[in-house]
Amino acid sequence: MTANPPSNRAAQPSQAGSFFASREKARVLDADAIHRSLLRMAHEILERNRGAATLALVGIRTRGAVLAQRLAKEIEGIDGRAIPVGLLDITLYRDDLSRIAPNPVIRATDISFDVTNLHVILVDDVLYTGRTVRAALDALADLGRPQAIQLAVLVDRGHRELPIRADYVGKNLPTNLRERVEVRLRETDEKEEVVIEAPAEPPHA
Repeated sequence: MTANPPSNRAAQPSQAGSFFASREKARVLDADAIHRSLLRMAHEILERNRGAATLALVGIRTRGAVLAQRLAKEIEGIDGRAIPVGLLDITLYRDDLSRIAPNPVIRATDISFDVTNLHVILVDDVLYTGRTVRAALDALADLGRPQAIQLAVLVDRGHRELPIRADYVGKNLPTNLRERVEVRLRETDEKEEVVIEAPAEPPHA
């Protein structure tokens, strides 16, 4: 069984090629705060799209897929309409594929509905450089032509490298480049929290 990857795609290798040891700097969202954020985002999605009639959610694996399922339940609870949810693996569409892992794990894309003419809400856990979202847009373009694509993320940590902006954000979280944002969800991590991790201080001589 393959372990779920860490939520943040911003690990900082040291000059020797190993990863910095890290320490928890701050816990920024707990389970209740995550739920409130998703509920607010569900209301915003329905308001902007005038209901759920033309909506579909597509979650980017791994944690974006979990969040998409949760958002769909919140939307159904508000609007009374079940909406389709798909799961998207963007690994082969990444422009940094050779850098993220020597043997990347490919998971299945599972979108059983036609995205053409739908308002597709792309869902991810952390928005950082924008490269994951760019890859997801390329992957969706191969599946059809949505009427519109909108982006929902639980955390926007800044530091964009591409001109990409989220339409719905659970929490804007200023960070520096050496920090990591870890989203931990019950379904994947047996925890429910968002934390900032920073490089551990070297031991004093």
